[in-house]
Amino acid sequence: MSDGVRAERYTRFMEACVCCGSAETTTSNVLWPELVREWRLSPEEAAYIDRQQGLHCRNCGSNLRSMALAKGILNFFGSRETFADFTRHGCRDLAILEINEAGSLTQFLRLARGHRLVQFPDVDMFALPFAAASFDLVIHSDTLEHVPYPIAGLAECRGVLCKGAACGFTVSIIVASLTSSRMGLPLSYHLGGPEKDPRTLVHTEYGADAWTHVIQAGFRECRITALDFPAAHSLLGVA
Repeated sequence: MSDGVRAERYTRFMEACVCCGSAETTTSNVLWPELVREWRLSPEEAAYIDRQQGLHCRNCGSNLRSMALAKGILNFFGSRETFADFTRHGCRDLAILEINEAGSLTQFLRLARGHRLVQFPDVDMFALPFAAASFDLVIHSDTLEHVPYPIAGLAECRGVLCKGAACGFTVSIIVASLTSSRMGLPLSYHLGGPEKDPRTLVHTEYGADAWTHVIQAGFRECRITALDFPAAHSLLGVA
């Protein structure tokens, strides 16, 4: 499918940014040849991952990945507001845990009184320093592929959620592949340049069965929000 057809579909499907309501978007290239080779991406796959990460709102900076995560959370809470309005008004009484900055959503989540941001290495995703049933929502974005045991990480997120609460997150999904470990393969990082940040080392490459990790982590259900197939999806586990 050509970029022109994709852009037309995006315009029809989503007339304004899910996060702030702006109708103006722009795009930039994000992937680099080394990562495309390491990820073994076809030209079409590279194009939609580039779109997922590079198409963004001119006003608030949210890319499709962040918009898909925001949309999944709004759907869960039955909100038809922008994500900015939801965090100002719709979730005033919610206890929200954000693990690492969830793309552009941190700027909105900070508006919620019950928001708590924690970051690696200060807080370990495998040993969250919170009591059980402490939060109504846990959020992380493109983090799970960088932890060595993603199902255990999700299970830890579930453990700090109240019953019926949710963990919303994104991972980069290659829709024609199955999830696989990079164990035994050359090291791959999701940031370019000569200095490799160990926090961006890839442990898991996610495919169409990404939802099974949510169920294996003990969540009762997994909801998938597709904002711009095959580019942008978010997953939400219900505790």
